[in-house]
Amino acid sequence: MEFKDYYKILGVPRDASQDDIRKAYRKLARQYHPDVSKEKDAESRMREVNEANDVLRDAEKRAEYDALAAGVSGGNGAAPPPGWDRGFEFSGAGGGAGDADFQDFLNGMFRQAARKRQGFADGQRGHDSGGYTSNASGAGQTFRMRGEDHHAEIEISIADSVTGVTRELSLRSVQLDAQGRPFMGTRTLSVKIPTGIREGQMIRLAGQGMPGEGGGEAGDLFLTVKFAPHPVFQAEGRDLRMQLPITPWEAALGGKVNAPTLQGEVEVNIPAGSKQGSKLRLRGKGLPGDPAGDLYLTLDIVWPPADNDATRAAYQQLASAAPFNPRRHLGVQS
Repeated sequence: MEFKDYYKILGVPRDASQDDIRKAYRKLARQYHPDVSKEKDAESRMREVNEANDVLRDAEKRAEYDALAAGVSGGNGAAPPPGWDRGFEFSGAGGGAGDADFQDFLNGMFRQAARKRQGFADGQRGHDSGGYTSNASGAGQTFRMRGEDHHAEIEISIADSVTGVTRELSLRSVQLDAQGRPFMGTRTLSVKIPTGIREGQMIRLAGQGMPGEGGGEAGDLFLTVKFAPHPVFQAEGRDLRMQLPITPWEAALGGKVNAPTLQGEVEVNIPAGSKQGSKLRLRGKGLPGDPAGDLYLTLDIVWPPADNDATRAAYQQLASAAPFNPRRHLGVQS
């Protein structure tokens, strides 16, 4: 395999700080993660980004990589850096490392990471998702790093929020194989949707984010709740809104009509003289909570079509019985 410039992949200079590397990785992970990216090469780009981050965020791996890169750029047949006992050489004429050379570097790096994961004592968790804990050892400094948090979206129905449900979620994410090498895999998670959850709230699944380094714990998975479109109700926080069709005589004379709610049908009193767009509130008929949300009804006056003789005669009778000019305020006489 060809020599890869990990600094170029992450878009950072060679003297970048660990904080710069961490920020660059997070930005690229959001851009290329297959769950959110629409780019055709997102999976391969994400694989490269993970590989570069795995090397450059580790002080020892980075030092070895920099020594290898210096030999490659020198193009002078430089010997491997001190401490490398894997027996590879740099190609001098071409000015770059051979496929086997770089593959040996990667294999050795992952074997070293696996040994670290087995040998590390439990350390203190970092204060943020990119935090790490350094521990002194006989050979020098080692560290363990918590995995990155992962963010995704889960779509549920409004009714799911009322009853609470459990959903199965398939998620493609970075995982580690038995040798500690990252790869893209698919996991199926069982997600409990709590009663009364609102759109935009997040569900946290501890330890289901990116894998940790050096025996560090995995990050968390945060699922942002999105409501699927509902044919009747629209959610605003804990409140619900809907349009309630009524007849002209129900609007004029008032009366009782049935209206749907997420808890079942209820009887609603329509005040006499109600106008188009008038609003009624049903307390506690929104999403569950403490307190529960309300259901707001917007009245929609629907006139029956004059598509038969009886209906046309009724409209003519109404026109004779109730002569009035709705355009009088516009200064129009008829």
